[in-house]
Amino acid sequence: MRLLSAICGLVWLWAASAVAQNHPFRYNSYGAPGLIDMPGAFSAPDAELAFSISHFRGQTRNTATFQLSSGLSASFRYAALDNVLGQGDVVHDRILDRSFALHYRLSNETDRWPAVAVGVNDFLGTGIHAGEYVVATKALRSDLAVTAGLGWGRLAGVRGFDNPLGPRFGDRPDRDFGEGGSVSRNHFFKGDAALFGGLHWQIRDDLDVTLEYSSDAMLYADAGDFDRRSPVNIGLTYAPSENLRLSAHALYGSEVGAQLTYELNPRNPPFGGGLDRGPPPIRMAAGISGDLKQALQAEGLVLRGFERRNAVWRVTVANLRYMAAAQAVGRVARVLSNRAPAGITTFDITLMTNGIVGPAVTLQRTDLERHEFALDGAQATLDRAVIAASSDRPPRVPRADLQWTISPYLTPNIFDPDDPLRADIGVALGGSWSPRPGLLLSGTVRQRLVGNLDQTMRRSDSVLPRVRSDFALYDREGDADLIDLTATWYAQPHPTATTRLSVGLLEEAFGGVAAEVLWRPPDSAFAFGIELAQVRQRDYDSDFGFRDYGVATGHASAYWDMGGGYHVQIDTGRYLAGDWGGTLHVARRFRNGWEIGAFATLTDVPFADFGEGSFDKGITFSVPIAWLSGRPSRQTLDQTIRPVTRDGGARLNLQGRLYDLTRSVGKEAIIDSWARFWR
Repeated sequence: MRLLSAICGLVWLWAASAVAQNHPFRYNSYGAPGLIDMPGAFSAPDAELAFSISHFRGQTRNTATFQLSSGLSASFRYAALDNVLGQGDVVHDRILDRSFALHYRLSNETDRWPAVAVGVNDFLGTGIHAGEYVVATKALRSDLAVTAGLGWGRLAGVRGFDNPLGPRFGDRPDRDFGEGGSVSRNHFFKGDAALFGGLHWQIRDDLDVTLEYSSDAMLYADAGDFDRRSPVNIGLTYAPSENLRLSAHALYGSEVGAQLTYELNPRNPPFGGGLDRGPPPIRMAAGISGDLKQALQAEGLVLRGFERRNAVWRVTVANLRYMAAAQAVGRVARVLSNRAPAGITTFDITLMTNGIVGPAVTLQRTDLERHEFALDGAQATLDRAVIAASSDRPPRVPRADLQWTISPYLTPNIFDPDDPLRADIGVALGGSWSPRPGLLLSGTVRQRLVGNLDQTMRRSDSVLPRVRSDFALYDREGDADLIDLTATWYAQPHPTATTRLSVGLLEEAFGGVAAEVLWRPPDSAFAFGIELAQVRQRDYDSDFGFRDYGVATGHASAYWDMGGGYHVQIDTGRYLAGDWGGTLHVARRFRNGWEIGAFATLTDVPFADFGEGSFDKGITFSVPIAWLSGRPSRQTLDQTIRPVTRDGGARLNLQGRLYDLTRSVGKEAIIDSWARFWR
């Protein structure tokens, strides 16, 4: 207790600091902003994504933490715990525990006042790590910072005292976890409270030391027989590179631990601006000879339509290469400037995907010639450009077009209690044929090369129709899998309305017919859609056979672009198991194509019938191949991580839904990526 008193006393020394210091940030053993086991009041740089693994005495914690905004971070943790003392003094040989945590910085550090943060641990999980806290951190000087906090729940296990929030918060009820995964708000900040704190000393840029007073009694560890000799923890961290940190911990006077943390930021690609091949130059109204179609094809663009109208060249182009829509427009403009004769003064450029067109980008040829090498060339070109839906339909050429791709695939299954690290790696062959604009015939075949998903023996115990929980059977049966084979018709009956009709094998587990309509007003932050489908479950071998189960499913959807890259989607309707309810999906999208989000679905299925996890929830992310390789590409690595896969709240995994398609060629996508117009 003397050490804690000394630490708390140091907090008041912040008045001696002339200015607020920017002390280094670190992640604790839970993968959250903090010291060693305890939290801190600092935040990672905005948009940072960190992966950490820590281990000591039968406890391994794997955590992914994303800095959602400058002050808010969210963590998803998957911990393997051995010899755990559970409720009712039941001892579990091994628990694979999944939990979520939130950390919010209420105020920034100033000259005389510390940064203050509040957080909740394990608010969606079994509650083994459940606890809440308020914490303050202040730099005493540029290399030394002090932290002091007040904790509840697990963070009030040692030297607790009456809750300072008053009698109303005095009792913390025993939590009935049921199937796990539910939020128990009546536990927040209730029960006894306790103090914790620590010091962080940055010895040099790549080396730091942390001293911590922990208020965690470690009651769950080693069936309650954990030898907690001291509340003091000491940690040493070495950073061999900018993104990697290695830590060693001396814990509770009896144990040692280790931690590895890797940090990255979607805003900072490993190859900077990229390794794109240089674009063709702007020519001064030369009108050189050559085939326009071939010139565009050399830049990864496909000519879908061409028309000359007086002094205007109007073109419709499919972008097959560039993640940034404006970069595709810029490459088209360069090619047109090379090929157009002197009498052409204006270029009208429209991007198209699957027969869906975006607004026309109108550029004056003289502006291109004037601003190519200007210091503010991108902004000056944008100021002179007109981006708006044309009153005339863009030109289209009815030409059959065959496209195909070969790419690696990874299908992980990381939460199987029998083996949490299952995965398959293989090759996917995808092909599409468009005999006319708007009509797309497509399919995907996958061949597994290595992996162990076929060794999954766990069978579903679901009381609902097994629309997703039998996923292991799809992994085991068959060899080469026909993932999808569809005919899709896209149309735009109105400038604000887009439609889609798909027939065939819609996804790995279901086939049938699905129709969608999207209403998206120009320059509006909102869009609305309806999707209806009649489907039947496919055989486990993923060929052309079907099972007996069929269902009518559909949703009404609302989309909101909140600005700053934040997007909200709400879906309400009937799911694959016949349940009714809604899904909330919140995502953050970056201009370079990264996307990270989280979703939760609540339906009329009772938590007990849903099973483990209580309701469907998870994390989504999409990583552009171009970000990883530096080479231009429109391909992405997409993954949805669920703590557990059950049948309630399951929706069709359809490709080519309208909101994302229209977004890729929309005005917002073009303007947001305009910095790459001249690339």
